[in-house]
Amino acid sequence: MNKLTELNDTELLAAISAHEDSLRFDEFSIAIAHKLGNRLVQLAAERSLPIAVDITCAGHCLFHMATEGATPDNAEWIARKNRVVNRFHHSSLYMGVSCRISGRSLEERYILPPHQYAAHGGAFPLRLKSGVVIGTITVSGLPQLDDHALVVEVLREHLDQ
Repeated sequence: MNKLTELNDTELLAAISAHEDSLRFDEFSIAIAHKLGNRLVQLAAERSLPIAVDITCAGHCLFHMATEGATPDNAEWIARKNRVVNRFHHSSLYMGVSCRISGRSLEERYILPPHQYAAHGGAFPLRLKSGVVIGTITVSGLPQLDDHALVVEVLREHLDQ
């Protein structure tokens, strides 16, 4: 079960912030992107999850794949979520929860068009230990907390090796 669903918004924002602070890379490469992407696809197959996965660095798509049951709409969600991460250097879930706490949508708070930006969970910043954001790792197709949790699970597994 996804433990994020048990948290109120303040606790959720703190948990997401802890994810962002702890899940950082010493280095990142195409090989690492492929390893992460393939692991997400493997978990999706094992769990029968209909998702699309995207890993992009500096505007360069390093991995993009859909599993059985995913739809073309998932790619559109990925693009919209990634724009949020690239603009704010926070996960798309962090920004969504932050906006919900403020009582204003992303569109209202930052004057951003909703057809281009989606502050819904699933896009996560790829960040170096120095704090520099170099790209995004994104899942789309599940409820937003589950999209986020799946990304965090794979990042944590990889970084704990």
